[in-house]
Amino acid sequence: MLENQIETHPFTPFLPENAKLLMLGSFPPSRERWKMEFYYPNFQNDMWRIFGLIFFENKNYFLDMDKKSFNETLICEFLVDKGIAIYDVAEKVIRLKGNASDKFLQIVTTVKLEELLMPIPECHTLMTTGDKATETLISLLPEGTEKPTI
Repeated sequence: MLENQIETHPFTPFLPENAKLLMLGSFPPSRERWKMEFYYPNFQNDMWRIFGLIFFENKNYFLDMDKKSFNETLICEFLVDKGIAIYDVAEKVIRLKGNASDKFLQIVTTVKLEELLMPIPECHTLMTTGDKATETLISLLPEGTEKPTI
């Protein structure tokens, strides 16, 4: 991937109709790092290991160790079962350093939050997976919305 080239989000939003939680990240890593065609596709990313550990007491629950990959079907079934939607706050970005770091991610176009929420009317909770996603989400919410403290 060339530095300073505008990238468009490669995935459609994952929006199960029963979603009560929308999990928002920043933007996927470059395609060459993917192990599946879905969110958090980098095998070094611990997102699916954390979900496996929390929900199944098995950090390898969503892994396909033979392929050194993730079981996308199992992940999607889990997300639907739990009512978890996934997307990112950025639709178009420029990677200033050509890597996956949020620190060097310039957001060109943000998600249209109201449009994203329309197909999931039962969604009552927005969650972000990092500082960049949080700061961007706050900028999309009504003025005066405060960043939650943890």
